[in-house]
Amino acid sequence: MPNEQEPTTTQRRGGDLLLFARNFFRHPRMLGSIVPSSRFLVRQLLEPINWNRARVIVEYGPGVGVITREVLRHMRQDACLIAIEMNPEFVRHLKATLTDARLRVVQGSAEDVDEVLKRNGFFRADYIISGIPFSTIPQQVRARILQKTHDVLESGGAFLVYQFSTRVLEDLNRVFGYVGRSFQPLNVLPAHLFICQPTPA
Repeated sequence: MPNEQEPTTTQRRGGDLLLFARNFFRHPRMLGSIVPSSRFLVRQLLEPINWNRARVIVEYGPGVGVITREVLRHMRQDACLIAIEMNPEFVRHLKATLTDARLRVVQGSAEDVDEVLKRNGFFRADYIISGIPFSTIPQQVRARILQKTHDVLESGGAFLVYQFSTRVLEDLNRVFGYVGRSFQPLNVLPAHLFICQPTPA
């Protein structure tokens, strides 16, 4: 029987939805969608990850932690997940609701991923996951994020991206040696998924 002081899963999801929606109306260009990712999108996005080899994972823009929770559920006990989030309200929410010692929540920009990794004792990541809306990010900032992401990925690692348009595809092809594509209709909005690797497959 759950502790009366602890929110049930339904209560937590309801709180997550309200928090996410409130921030969408405040910062629509930062979120891109009014609701968090569906379980279908999360499952498809994370499918390429080899959990046995994944020691360091980075997530850009975790929001209320829908993907974060699923990564933690699958991750090795000796692995580390670094979640980089710009929105201070989401940062507070993540720190308050996810107490897993393997998670490190950082308030900052994906543009500084190399410095964030170094501050946490790492130089490279096995996987980087992102749902930040690249189409609304200024071109120069977008280019820096993608190049730094490429540079900090381990050999054999991957950048896993979901977007609500294909506008970022040209940039991904310019930076990464391999870009694979898929689509998930069961999401609000339907999403394009990309798996990007530094060298050709």
